[in-house]
Amino acid sequence: MFTVFECIIVQHDLRLVLLAALVWTLGSTALFLLLQRSTDCVEVRRRQWLAIAALAAGVGVWATHFIAMMAYDGSMPFSFGPGLTALSVIFAVAFFWLAFLVAGRDFRLGPSAAAGLLAASGVAAMHFTGMAAVIAPVVARYDISAIAVAFLIVAACFGAAFAAFGRLRGRLRIAVPASLALLGVLSLHFTAMSATVLVPDPTQPMGAGTSVWLIVAIVAATLGLIAMVLLGAFLDRLFTDLRGLADATLEGLAVLSEGRIVEANGQLADLLGVDVTAMVGTPADRWFELADGGALASARDGAAEASMRRSDGEERLVEIAAHGIEYRGRRCEVLAVRDLTARKRAELQVEHLAAHDTLTGLPNRARFTTVLEGLVGSGERCALIAIDLDRFKAVNDLFGHAAGDAILCRVAQLLREVTRDIDLVARIGGDEFLIIQRGIEDLRDAQLLAQRILAAFAEEMDITRDPMAVGVSMGVALFPADAGTAEALRHNADVALYRAKERGRGMACFFDLEMDRLVRDRRELEHDLRHAITRAQLSLMFQPLVATARRTIVGYEALLRWSHPTRGNIPPEVFVPIAEDIGAIIPIGEWVLREACAAAMQWPEHVSVAVNVSAVQFQLPNLAAIVEDALGHSGLSPARLELEVTESVMLVNRESALATLHRLKSLGVRIVMDDFGTGYSSLSNLQAFPFDKIKIDRSFVSHVTDDESARSIIRAIVGLGRSLDLPVVAEGVETEEQRRMVLEEGCPQAQGYLFGAPAAAVIGMAGPLRVFAGGKSVVGRTLPSQRSRFGE
Repeated sequence: MFTVFECIIVQHDLRLVLLAALVWTLGSTALFLLLQRSTDCVEVRRRQWLAIAALAAGVGVWATHFIAMMAYDGSMPFSFGPGLTALSVIFAVAFFWLAFLVAGRDFRLGPSAAAGLLAASGVAAMHFTGMAAVIAPVVARYDISAIAVAFLIVAACFGAAFAAFGRLRGRLRIAVPASLALLGVLSLHFTAMSATVLVPDPTQPMGAGTSVWLIVAIVAATLGLIAMVLLGAFLDRLFTDLRGLADATLEGLAVLSEGRIVEANGQLADLLGVDVTAMVGTPADRWFELADGGALASARDGAAEASMRRSDGEERLVEIAAHGIEYRGRRCEVLAVRDLTARKRAELQVEHLAAHDTLTGLPNRARFTTVLEGLVGSGERCALIAIDLDRFKAVNDLFGHAAGDAILCRVAQLLREVTRDIDLVARIGGDEFLIIQRGIEDLRDAQLLAQRILAAFAEEMDITRDPMAVGVSMGVALFPADAGTAEALRHNADVALYRAKERGRGMACFFDLEMDRLVRDRRELEHDLRHAITRAQLSLMFQPLVATARRTIVGYEALLRWSHPTRGNIPPEVFVPIAEDIGAIIPIGEWVLREACAAAMQWPEHVSVAVNVSAVQFQLPNLAAIVEDALGHSGLSPARLELEVTESVMLVNRESALATLHRLKSLGVRIVMDDFGTGYSSLSNLQAFPFDKIKIDRSFVSHVTDDESARSIIRAIVGLGRSLDLPVVAEGVETEEQRRMVLEEGCPQAQGYLFGAPAAAVIGMAGPLRVFAGGKSVVGRTLPSQRSRFGE
């Protein structure tokens, strides 16, 4: 009997022992290099590299074991059985593969310890299976306790190696785990060998002995396998990283040799809708065609645009840049391909949005201006039709902006249908549309188009069937008959449109020079009216309001006058509507209110002043505050101020108007309904608000002596006022007979030229009726009638 330990000291070839250690040093290094490679890969490729690492580790540790066994230099010849020898390497590879799977990608402490146990189990299984493969006239006996210690040592070494691999970086990540694995394998091998006792048994077969060539073959095969594995890992990393680098670009790349594709990346394959293999070997011009017709690989200063034909037939616009490279030892060209389709679509969309209305899709103001200036510059005959929708604001306010947008889209579609493809229909804002009619011969062509538009609106926008229907007004100007420039043509079309709206809407007007003169005249009046207050051109006249029976003055109505420096006195019926249209009535009305209150402070306390308030002023939320401020500055008692309003204030926003009237009433101001009996007169308004007085329109008073129906209307209004306890004032009394008749009908107060014309100043009213007109006293004199908003 003898021990293996003695054989190691005395009968082993130390050169082979060192060779075994060297083999496993290389094997363990290869093992952790392959594990490092696996952690850089996606999951599918990682598992492939784990299998290769298990193969390298299993073969390496197996070769180490058998080289160490062959280092034995005793007198007893032995050999190895092929079956168990092969099984031993399978055990090693399988257990290492399981260990790598358990360790996971991060090699945390717990999984690393479990992986160390599996790796130790694989090394032990390989060792004792290899020992069982020995053919010699001996029987092996093992010291179990020593073997258990050896197993724990190798398990601890492998567990520590895996944990260190998970935590270390750089070169230490390979060196430290490889050293621990080397220590573990050699510890297990020689500790287990020292715990092995070989008992001679003549009944066992005699081994044939080992040959040097077998050792050389094992070493060469093992080192070759490890070298090929490492080389494969290096080349795979190189080519995979190069492929990943190529695929990481946002551009498609293709390498061309003699006009054919020899390599391409995934982005280019995705652009073309094919696999990379389908492109390799094909001519590049099968897929691309330069816009300038040049060769794909030809030298050029910059990138060129080209069309790309996908496999599904779709064409895309791409940008191609080419330059020469050396690839696989030969001169090639590389194409960088960038898809421009989305960018071009976005550019086209931006261009479309810049030139078109987003709601209707019609050309916008910028596009219209460009086309019109081009036509005028070329001298082509055309007609410009300016269109404005009637009732659109009312529909928009009543039904909401969404309904208004739907109406605009309907109008846009209608205009498209009645015009030709060569004509241009544009929306320039709000409810304003413009049409450029091209290729016209004379005025008749424009008239026919205007008639088609009016007929289409009459059919499609019938208010009796559709409450959201709108009308249309049009102004037409011709080039070059009516204007020589685009700007003048546009102006003249607007002038004609203004005339169409003035004449009652729902019609088409054609431009003429007289129309232009009138519009220019109005524009001048608008400009001058805006500055009339600052230029001290406005003044107030006062007309008395008397008790009908006694002819005593009870108040005055403030009447506005405008003295123009060049035009002279402009009638109120001319400038007041203009002031209301342009909004100038708001500052003018405030000025009238302040001046009237200040003038009334010079009169006896029982005399009141009446001021007309425009419906436009009632749209101001602070009208009551303006009145209160005027009273405060003048010191006038609110009871002496009468505000005359017409029922038109109720038409725009009835609830808001009533709220404003109540706020004015709360100040102590008296509210008078003016012009009752004409226009929009509703008894519901008298019921909704407690007016202080009703004024009968002069149109009834002027015919009271010769028209029984006029007298009946006056009688009815007076009766209505009596039933509502409202005093009734008769306006426009110019004769004694008219005074007598309105007195007989029950009008307690009257106003008119019979009692006095509007005067620039009113002086102390304690005695009989005295008013001043132009500095002369007028008592009981009949004068011509004058009527306007803000007075007579």
